[in-house]
Amino acid sequence: MAQTNEELQASDLNFQTPEGRKSFWLNIFSVWLGTTMEYVDFALYGLAAGLVFGDVFFPEQTPIIALLSSFATYAVGFLARPLGAIILGRVGDRHGRKVIMVITVGLMGISTTALGLLPTYHQVGWLAPALLVFLRLCQGFGAGAELSGGAVMLAEFSPVKHRGVVASLIGVGSNTGTLLASSVWLLVLTMPKEQLMTWGWRIPFLISIFIAFFAIFLRRSMQESPVFTAFKERKQREQESVIEAGLDAHEGGWRAFFVMLGLRIGENGPSYIAQSFLVGYVVKALAMEKAVPTTAVLVASFLGFAIIPFSGWLSDRFGRRITYRVFCALLVLYAFPAFALLQSKDPWIVGSVIVVGMGLGSLGIFGVQAAYGVELFGVQHRYSRMAVAKELGSILSGGTAPMVASALLATFNSWIPLATYFAVTAFIGFVTTFVAPETRGRDLTLLEDAI
Repeated sequence: MAQTNEELQASDLNFQTPEGRKSFWLNIFSVWLGTTMEYVDFALYGLAAGLVFGDVFFPEQTPIIALLSSFATYAVGFLARPLGAIILGRVGDRHGRKVIMVITVGLMGISTTALGLLPTYHQVGWLAPALLVFLRLCQGFGAGAELSGGAVMLAEFSPVKHRGVVASLIGVGSNTGTLLASSVWLLVLTMPKEQLMTWGWRIPFLISIFIAFFAIFLRRSMQESPVFTAFKERKQREQESVIEAGLDAHEGGWRAFFVMLGLRIGENGPSYIAQSFLVGYVVKALAMEKAVPTTAVLVASFLGFAIIPFSGWLSDRFGRRITYRVFCALLVLYAFPAFALLQSKDPWIVGSVIVVGMGLGSLGIFGVQAAYGVELFGVQHRYSRMAVAKELGSILSGGTAPMVASALLATFNSWIPLATYFAVTAFIGFVTTFVAPETRGRDLTLLEDAI
């Protein structure tokens, strides 16, 4: 696809100058660290929900119901994400990406640290889980604009030919967060159980404040994306009446929004089942040692540093649509054999199942989605619409997936409904690729959507 002069100035030519390259690498590092902060937040909570929160905040329930309650509060955080996406994403479209990315990382950092200061159920009764829900809502509000903002910033800064690889680095940040969270939890789990339940579980949340402070410092030094800067300058050059007419003319339909929604469901459902629900399932339902799933998450996180950019490279080489379709198909094929193999309770088999699931759902497909989502939307509403579509998809699949899976387990006491649920969410993404356009190399300065 041919590039316009404006896009060349906004991305490729910006990268060719020393100052442009310096800004490019600073922004990559800043986005990576902020996304690390987001996924430290959610991975810490996801692991804690499966490992200790049932005992700390819901001690009077049966193990399965406590697991369900823990993942219900986990899901609450996702309910606030679309609201954060709407409000903060709109500001990001009007006033720039940088200001929102400073706000989001600060809000998430404060909320996560506060989780480590919460009283337990034995100390204050049901006030404890109520405070837990409140902090999850704060986390979710900030996270609603973080991931999409990071992807937009990376894609709008990157050279066109390598946009898939560069944008996929948002997944490296998420993977780093998961790696840090699982590493800290592995260390914490070596503590005696009494100390772990009394105060040890607080350590992972409290130390996250150091990442938050560093991320805020870096993001205040970020440069605004060249694509947004070019868009803002163009608006300033034109008469206000012409601007309004132009924006109205290109406001477009909502087909790209629903395509993004379907793609997100196909990724996020399997992702959160693989990296969150299976941790609790292996420990609570299969009665295996907590170190087995936690170690598997750690191994998958290490592999993610290769899987994520490789999947982004595949999308640059072969196209976004076909790469995404293959990953979704693999997830559908994975579902039933994976859950059947888990019943063996063999540590090596169980660990391998989790690693493969995360490699496909939490890492590989996620690496393709970053550039694909950015390219689907026009510049004037890219941030807000992409963010809302992603976060609504998170509610319909990822955020609620551990809770729905826990409910299915409590109701049927069988792995078959769990595998079916996993396969259905992946199949939605697979079908969506047949109505999604190919967007590789698209001009990001265009006002209209790709479909």
